[in-house]
Amino acid sequence: MRELLRTAAELAATYLDEAATRPVARPVTLADMVAALGPTLPDDGTDPAQVLTDLARDADRGLVLTNGGRYFGFVEGGVLPAALAADWLTSTWDQNPGFFALSPAAAAAEEISRTWLCDLLGLPATCSAGFTTGAQLANFAGLAAARHHVLGEAGWDVEQRGLFGAPPVTVVVGRERHATIDRALRFLGIGRDQIVEVDTDSQGRMLPNLLELTDGPTIVCTQAGNVNTGAFDPIGEVCDLASEKNAWVHVDGAFGLWAAASPSLRHLVAGVEKADSFATDGHKWLNVPYDCGIVLCARPEAHRAAMRLSADYLVRDGERHGSDWTPESSRRARGFAVYAALRSLGRRGVAELVDRSCAQARRVAAALPPQCEVLNDVVLNQVLVRVGDDDEQTRAVAAAIQRGGATWFGTTTWRGKAAIRISVSDHATGDTEIDVLIGAVREAVAA
Repeated sequence: MRELLRTAAELAATYLDEAATRPVARPVTLADMVAALGPTLPDDGTDPAQVLTDLARDADRGLVLTNGGRYFGFVEGGVLPAALAADWLTSTWDQNPGFFALSPAAAAAEEISRTWLCDLLGLPATCSAGFTTGAQLANFAGLAAARHHVLGEAGWDVEQRGLFGAPPVTVVVGRERHATIDRALRFLGIGRDQIVEVDTDSQGRMLPNLLELTDGPTIVCTQAGNVNTGAFDPIGEVCDLASEKNAWVHVDGAFGLWAAASPSLRHLVAGVEKADSFATDGHKWLNVPYDCGIVLCARPEAHRAAMRLSADYLVRDGERHGSDWTPESSRRARGFAVYAALRSLGRRGVAELVDRSCAQARRVAAALPPQCEVLNDVVLNQVLVRVGDDDEQTRAVAAAIQRGGATWFGTTTWRGKAAIRISVSDHATGDTEIDVLIGAVREAVAA
């Protein structure tokens, strides 16, 4: 086993050593990759070291370099060294934090991470926390707690009685919400007819003067960091209006909630501590490996009631059971990587990572060629660009850059027009990587 792990470490180190020079992505089809990896299950087993060596060789063409500083698509953070190493240990230890008895160490890592996150993000110290696969399930868990609470206030126990015959729940959302909100609501049995859209301004921020709340079970979903523009809903103002109707406020802060960790950006989330539940991603701006979302809830009793798992054979000794806070029972011990990332960075390091990403985004916006129009106010790490006020040209520039492999970003549609979306959130992104991005855009525009 020791020799096999050395092989894995060498293969991983080689990949990281080549990060500065390898293409971010290469054109490849699913059929190409299936053929490379081998579609036929062998009759006899293969030596594990050979399996790893072959896998590293055959998968290489289809790997997207998201952790080398030159990837600017989909707000994907890189991976901090401490978080990567802790994730390796997590796999080695093979711990299940679903119940305290299964891993007191994993429970402690999650509990410490919970307290650090509440402090870092300026949230109530009593918030509960669950560690999920990503922001999709973090939103789901937060909204499940919201559904429990608002129906309970109306005299309906949804866990006991289900949704058939329940009072209708109204969910108020901004027009520019992320798609995972609607999907989470669908999972919770809340359909489109129960969603009320509030119009947004030119940056995608919810307009609170249009927020009309009625009596009855109501959830308001706000956004910290629009996925296109990086803009923030006026969360504090929305919370004040929602409190007048006893409505629950949920914050979708997949990447934008991390602005609270920066003294220079904290004003963007003013009043966030008044909200009831919060969702964010560890594998975005905290730069831990994929498979790590975080839900925090200022009403732990509602959070636990919506998620709790119990059975006669399950041992519930101890003070923290991960299955009380997420939809999962058996799962990866994600808290170790979060703990390692936070401890390795410290308070100042997290703030510096966020601030540096935002400064690099502003540099990109200022250095693009004159044919490019920046469509958003660059308040965070998102730069929204249109080339020559032309959909076809905008998409062609993005496609040319993707084919080139030196860097990568994608396109989106903003207010009915095609746009390039550039996201900066990798700790490995420095001036050199930004120079590569700017040069690639200039070359593609001039072609």
